[in-house]
This record gives sequence, C-alpha cells and structure tokens, in this order.
Amino acid sequence: MPHGTRPALVCAALFTVLLTLVALRWGPLMSLDAAVTGALHPIAVGSPDWTRLNRVLSDWVWDPWTMRAVLAVAVCLLVRRGARLLGAWVAVTALAGTALQQALKALVGRPRPVWPDPVDSAHYAAFPSGHALSALVTGVLLLWLLREYGVRPVWRWAARTVVAVSVLGVGVTRVYLGVHWPSDVLGGWLLGGALATAAAAAYRARASGRRSVPGAAHGPG
Repeated sequence: MPHGTRPALVCAALFTVLLTLVALRWGPLMSLDAAVTGALHPIAVGSPDWTRLNRVLSDWVWDPWTMRAVLAVAVCLLVRRGARLLGAWVAVTALAGTALQQALKALVGRPRPVWPDPVDSAHYAAFPSGHALSALVTGVLLLWLLREYGVRPVWRWAARTVVAVSVLGVGVTRVYLGVHWPSDVLGGWLLGGALATAAAAAYRARASGRRSVPGAAHGPG
C-alpha cells in the first residue's frame, strides 16, 4: 500500500457507510439528526447576537468561496515558485471536491431542515455539507503544502490550530443555524478527508517515483 493512502481509504469506507445509511434513511440516524437540530434551533432563535456571529463565520469567514480563494492564493504562490504541477494538483483537487459534493447532493437529494422561523438559508440538497467538505479539503491541502516546503514547526502548529478551529467551527455553525443535519457535516468531513489525503498520497507517490529514476527532477514542483 503506498504511503499515506490508509487515511484516505478509512475516510472513504466510513463515508460509504454513512452515505448508505442516509440514503436508506436509517431510523436511529434520522432520529439523532432531528434531536440535535431540534435542540439547537430554539437557542439560535432566542440568541440573535450569537446567531448573527455564527452567520458571519459560516457565510463569510468559512464559506466555500472563501476556502476557494485561499487555495487560489496558494496555487498562485506555487506557480510563482515554479511548482506548476503541484499548483495544478491542488487546483484540480479543490475542483474535484466541489464537483463531487454537488453530484452527491443531486444523487441523494436529502432535504434540509425546515423551520417555521429560520435564522439562515442555504441552497441545494443537504448531504454532504459543502461547507464542511471545503474547509476540510482546504485545511488538509494547506497543512500538506507547509510540510512539503519544510515550514518551521512553530508555524505548522499554528496552522494546525487554525485549521482545526475552522473545520470544527464550520460544522458547528451549519448545524446551529439549522441549515444542515449533523450527519451532513460528518459526511462532508469524511468525503473531504478522503479526497485531500488521497490527492496528497498520489502526489507523493508520483514524486517518489520520479526521484527513483536517474536524472529525474527533484523538489515539489
């Protein structure tokens, strides 16, 4: 098994199980989703200031378009450093994540939570969460790039903290705002984890293969 593929396989297997349960509308999972969202919604309605902060974080700071913009900057920096292939690898991974989650939304067609007094709105079907997937893919790719370029450990630890807060935070805000079921968020995390770790493992395998060939170019580009 190529180095680094195990996390991708584990995430993919768990996502497949979750996808099956959601598609079959497995009773215990549906009940748990309804219980969590049902408990949080009255809090969101009754706490307008806290809800407004959650909307800013969810709809602006951790929005998928913000995540795409962050990766676009990373791709531009890679291209400027001459790592055009690596930049393209990152861009294609991000685009694949968007396409895959939209295709699955259409395929599963899971309705979002419906409230008589909603505090936020969202488009498309519910499963999997595009916000959760985008945050996870962006975070994993950025951490991978920092490691590939040998960034100092203190900065990598800082980046891990930011990524962890962002990934967990966006999941909480989507459920708190009543636009996703908890299993939608979990599905986004698992699918994003599978995609990003598989992309990183595939690139490393390709780079290792090139270095094993006499005269092959070295470096992440």
